[in-house]
Amino acid sequence: MDAVLGNAPRASRHAAPNHSSYSTSAVNFLASFYRSSIGKKWIVALTGLALIGYVIGHLVGNLQIFGAPEKINQYAEFLHSMPRALWVVRSVLLAAFFLHIFTTIKLATENRAAKGRTNEMRATTSPKPAKKTMVVSGLLVLSFVAYHLAHFTARITDARFEKLNHDVHTMVILGFQNPLVSGFYLLSVFLLCLHLSHGFQSVPQTFGLNSKSLRNAITKGGQALAWIIFAGYASIPLAVLLKQLTPAH
Repeated sequence: MDAVLGNAPRASRHAAPNHSSYSTSAVNFLASFYRSSIGKKWIVALTGLALIGYVIGHLVGNLQIFGAPEKINQYAEFLHSMPRALWVVRSVLLAAFFLHIFTTIKLATENRAAKGRTNEMRATTSPKPAKKTMVVSGLLVLSFVAYHLAHFTARITDARFEKLNHDVHTMVILGFQNPLVSGFYLLSVFLLCLHLSHGFQSVPQTFGLNSKSLRNAITKGGQALAWIIFAGYASIPLAVLLKQLTPAH
């Protein structure tokens, strides 16, 4: 009857949702969000929190070197028994790391260009040294990560590692017996923790946490955690240089 009368079929009155338009809207929203200063700060904060989780987990694994050699070697062997999962995690972490650094540089460039304007800018109590070195420290830490992967993962910087297979205990000690390697490691970890100390202070502002007591707790707790992390990582090369850690054979 509808067709005879020239009316539109009833089904057309309840058209199916256009999923492509939803996808386009979502992409446009994300692009617009990323272009905003607040959006970039959220990305830096979220990728930073993910990387902090990795830094803490990696430290817990590394500190096993102070136990029996078999303990850290079994830990390494366990990780390498799941190569696909391991590379998925590595890929996600590297993507988060590059996105974190790229967005931080982008923010720093935009803030420098917008100097003198107050739009989306608020006063901060971040320590000047940490704030001023955020980009430089991030790039130096990036170079350290590249070397660290070449050193202990790809094992292309020390010919002695080729025959050690999963003997991580011996590789770490042999590597840190070189004062230049240990010095670069300590400097990079120091800058990483300086970076973290500023990052923790930025989290309350980024996420809009207005409680002064909560902001202070996150700031002070974050600073303490950053330097605990530094102490943990620094203890390994220092123990090697002071001959408190030696190869098992």
